[in-house]
Amino acid sequence: MTESDARSPEMRIGIDLGGTKIEALAIDHTGTELVRHRIDTPRNDYKATVDAMAGLVRRLEAETGRVGTVGAGIPGTISHITGLVKNANSTWLNGRPLDKDLSAALGREVRVANDANCLAVSEATDGAAAGKHVVFGVILGTGCGGGVAIHGRVHDGRNGVGGEWGHNPLPWQRPEEYPGPVCYCGKRGCMEMWVSGTGVAFDYKQVTGRAKTAKEILVDFEAGDTDATATVSRFEDRLARGLAHLINVLDPDVFVLGGGLSKVKHIYEAVPEKLAAYVFGGEADTPILQAKYGDSSGVRGAAWLWPA
Repeated sequence: MTESDARSPEMRIGIDLGGTKIEALAIDHTGTELVRHRIDTPRNDYKATVDAMAGLVRRLEAETGRVGTVGAGIPGTISHITGLVKNANSTWLNGRPLDKDLSAALGREVRVANDANCLAVSEATDGAAAGKHVVFGVILGTGCGGGVAIHGRVHDGRNGVGGEWGHNPLPWQRPEEYPGPVCYCGKRGCMEMWVSGTGVAFDYKQVTGRAKTAKEILVDFEAGDTDATATVSRFEDRLARGLAHLINVLDPDVFVLGGGLSKVKHIYEAVPEKLAAYVFGGEADTPILQAKYGDSSGVRGAAWLWPA
């Protein structure tokens, strides 16, 4: 690093707050990674969580010799009404003013957004959806999340739940799918319970009577196992229905998929072929792309909450 680089304020810091890990990343103004660190999340301890996030920022700044803007992605959202976290599955965050507390700890403004919105921002800025105006980011992991980026900026909506497609019901349910499994949100038949890793494992057990993880099912699928192939086929059809519903409502320029299930290459062949059958008017050519930055997209998107 040159002396002029060390004095440069042109650095963005992103924090990805997960249920088990906190990752922090510093990038320069071109998006080039400067340094990254990951630590365990102090579970069920709000103050320790805030202190850990602030500590990571100070560590990145000490190592780079730069002062950065700070953005954070969280597994929930900040209520526009109360100013407090809501909908976080890391429940010790709920009801807390996380953005204000982290800003106070660091002595500067911190921008906070839902982690799926950060995925969308990351991929819209310099990822798989770079240059697209309306990007819908989908997280297919243990749960099912979604986020919207318009012109590279988060669109979280008036109620802070823009993109939360995972807690809408599976569209066009078939008799055997109704009313659907109970979701942690208290409702039944949510998309999260059909197209997440949890949902795939639940579906497999319901049909076969055998318990396997989504990862094991996907290994069996790659090996040509009949039951696993049928499970993946149902998953892809349900995913197509869910995405078609989003096209009917938002009609984004592109879908970008992240999370563990996004690594199933077959999705990108099978799901686009199914979309038109469910979209109003019978036409759909919306690209479905895998996130360029994979598991790092959320933390990069948090950094890009401060755009150029």
